[in-house]
Amino acid sequence: MEKVEIRRFEPQDRDWLVAEHRDSYARAEGFDDSFGILVGGILDDFLNYHDPACESGWIAWEGGQRLGSIFCVKLDGQTAKLRLFLLTERARGKGLGQRMLAHCMGFAQAQGYQRMKLWTHESHRAAGALYAKNGWQLMSSEPVVSFGQALIEQHWEITL
Repeated sequence: MEKVEIRRFEPQDRDWLVAEHRDSYARAEGFDDSFGILVGGILDDFLNYHDPACESGWIAWEGGQRLGSIFCVKLDGQTAKLRLFLLTERARGKGLGQRMLAHCMGFAQAQGYQRMKLWTHESHRAAGALYAKNGWQLMSSEPVVSFGQALIEQHWEITL
């Protein structure tokens, strides 16, 4: 994975990222089409309204193939939100998730954010373990029905 480049998200990455999220979560967790619609809306808002001075997204590339994504967006003047963190199956288990998380958190810290938050599901155990290993704290868990599935929604936070 040393040849992996982490570069800024560009508009031409949008459709790939929507399809990768939609298909990956449909396969792994049975999510319905509402998930892809949500991801598309998040990306459209980012493309139309993000502030490049304090928000960014990145795509991991290797050999002309996209391997994953991660985004840092502003919640308020002190707080950033980690969004759309995804690794393709091919990229998992090789340390790329740690590298991307560190890149995103480093960006947030450099922009002056004092904390970060994220939303995920309990079923994403590898991601939860990665967050915990990096000092994130699980703030809340609650059962929900989202994307056609019964899930346990989680909210995590870290002080930078």
